[in-house]
Amino acid sequence: MRKQKPLTGRSLRLLHTLFEKSLPTTNYTVSLKQSELAEELGITRQALNVHLRRLRDLGYIRTGRGFIDITERGLTLLGVTVNPAFIFIKVTPKSREQAYEKMSTLPAQRIFRVTGDIDAILIVEGDKLDETLKKLAAINGIKETKSYVTIKALK
Repeated sequence: MRKQKPLTGRSLRLLHTLFEKSLPTTNYTVSLKQSELAEELGITRQALNVHLRRLRDLGYIRTGRGFIDITERGLTLLGVTVNPAFIFIKVTPKSREQAYEKMSTLPAQRIFRVTGDIDAILIVEGDKLDETLKKLAAINGIKETKSYVTIKALK
């Protein structure tokens, strides 16, 4: 197996910038023109392409026409947990609006208001579960939480 060179500071900075600009779906996808990204990093578009090619060759990103996805390998390098935790929340009816407003400030990847026997679902990075649960406990009107940490994605 070929030994890999460590990433340069600029390549690592590029990966961090891509992560910050990405939206979590199944992948973290960046919707930003390469010229805008190069300008934000203070490098030429040609230099950006060199770094993108290196990150792609190492398996940290996927690129194509009009998109850049950060792979699970890239997320792992950045210390981002790839297996999220789900928090199911029940809220007292009188406190719902205020509770939803405060929930929107939590370090969650996604927050959903739902129907059924729970009122909201938060998706958080596994390593932010404790922090999020502590902050939820301080929100007036939260009646109950149940947390589920994923083991691995099946699809």
